[in-house]
Amino acid sequence: MGLRHLARRGTSPATRTLAGLPGGIVTRRRGRGSEPDDVRLWSEGDDRRHIDRNATARTGILHVRTHHDERDRAVVLLVDFRPSMLFGTRRALRSVAAAEALVLLGWRVAGDGGRVGLVAVGAGEPVVVRPAGGERAMTAVTGALAMAHAQALADASTKDPPLSRALTLAQSLLPSGGHLVLGTALDDPGEDFDALLTIMAERLSIRLVLVSDAFERTRPPGFYPFATPDGRRGTVQASRADRGAPGADARLVAYAQRGIEGLRLDVEAGPEAYAPLMERLDAVL
Repeated sequence: MGLRHLARRGTSPATRTLAGLPGGIVTRRRGRGSEPDDVRLWSEGDDRRHIDRNATARTGILHVRTHHDERDRAVVLLVDFRPSMLFGTRRALRSVAAAEALVLLGWRVAGDGGRVGLVAVGAGEPVVVRPAGGERAMTAVTGALAMAHAQALADASTKDPPLSRALTLAQSLLPSGGHLVLGTALDDPGEDFDALLTIMAERLSIRLVLVSDAFERTRPPGFYPFATPDGRRGTVQASRADRGAPGADARLVAYAQRGIEGLRLDVEAGPEAYAPLMERLDAVL
């Protein structure tokens, strides 16, 4: 909640379009959009002009097609709180950095009149907030993030579940053309993650915030103490010959080649440094 002031920097009525229309007065847009949203059973009071002939002929029961406004901007923030994200050597855990960055983005989207939702995935059941607009929606998102992170810290599991289920859940919350933003380090995302993400990118605008800890990028030789959530402690030795996983920048290039743009988020930088990054990300959503 305290990051609202950072999200509001650099925005003013002169640089923002409050209603998605010319002028400085926020008004309710009239009429229906032309983008199809869903097909459902007809109910009393529905406009007969919106009866879906194909579904009605196929089932023998009246169905109507609903539409959403093309200007409607719905964004779902998918935050990774799996066990591997509960790690950090500078300033904060990777999970905390991911939450900070996506909350900054959420405040910007809500401030511009968009709708914000959340899928927070840990070792247990995901925490979900359906997309909604305004400060009340962001209050729900921040509260759900705090609850999900507390649950992740209390969970004794050390194995990362695949991210594919969370992706499918996030997709179900968004209309065609919606926006999905992932905050994760992509440790062990699952065998079908890349294939599913590529398919989803044909329907949704997907952006990746790849969280990177300083120890992953530069690992000086030496002895490093560690502690795990289950209370186990020890020391590991790193040498100059040790090589980690492919760097965050190389992974971002690989995803960009499939049409999924992203940016690297350095945990040690902190929210002050994240704000300009989220401002640029917001500009392309």
